[in-house]
Amino acid sequence: MSEDYSMTSQDSRVQSMFNRVTRSYDKINSLMTMGRHAQWCREVARRADLTASGRLLDIATGTGEIALAARRRYPGAEIFGVDFSENMLAEAREKPGADSIEWEFADAHQLRFEDESFDAVTHGYLLRNVSDVERVLWEQHRVLKPGGRVVVLETSPPRGVLKLVLSVGMSVVLPLLGQIIAKDREAYTYLKSSTLGFMSPAEVAAVMERVGFRDVDWATKYFGTNVIMWGHKP
Repeated sequence: MSEDYSMTSQDSRVQSMFNRVTRSYDKINSLMTMGRHAQWCREVARRADLTASGRLLDIATGTGEIALAARRRYPGAEIFGVDFSENMLAEAREKPGADSIEWEFADAHQLRFEDESFDAVTHGYLLRNVSDVERVLWEQHRVLKPGGRVVVLETSPPRGVLKLVLSVGMSVVLPLLGQIIAKDREAYTYLKSSTLGFMSPAEVAAVMERVGFRDVDWATKYFGTNVIMWGHKP
């Protein structure tokens, strides 16, 4: 899968949306998860399981929450935070500790990094927002060293007995928060739709295994609406 990638109209719309909601993004994430988002970012960093001098790539770094959590946990590591929203990167660069991280513009569909150049890859809320999930995961597999780990924080469509209640709640609350806090109901209506319409953890795991990851597993969070997934490159 080495052919060049051209950004689709969907990618462009998502990029524009994230450039618009930068200032409110952390606040709404915290409100929607009742403060658990920061804890999940710390868990993602822990599961990356870096050595003292390891190299970590955090894709769709956004405002840098996972990358900065990794910096605090692995002070000697080399950490790259990449995103295709320049506004998000600008916000990340202003946070305490940001000077010790390499922040770069990048499209997750086509990374500039060499094969087998990282010990771990992490990302939060990336897969539901890309036009080609398999290609994005293949790129992550490519840049990982053998034995390297991938750790994913993602939303998960509600299932089971609480499915109706949670779906209705998200359909009402998320656009409303977007309207009140971000002054952008349209963006958070999209985020609601991308969450409710996204793949289940089992479906994501199947794609991860198809591109070559092994020992894929996951833990659901917050009534099953969020999930942390992990695997390794043999």
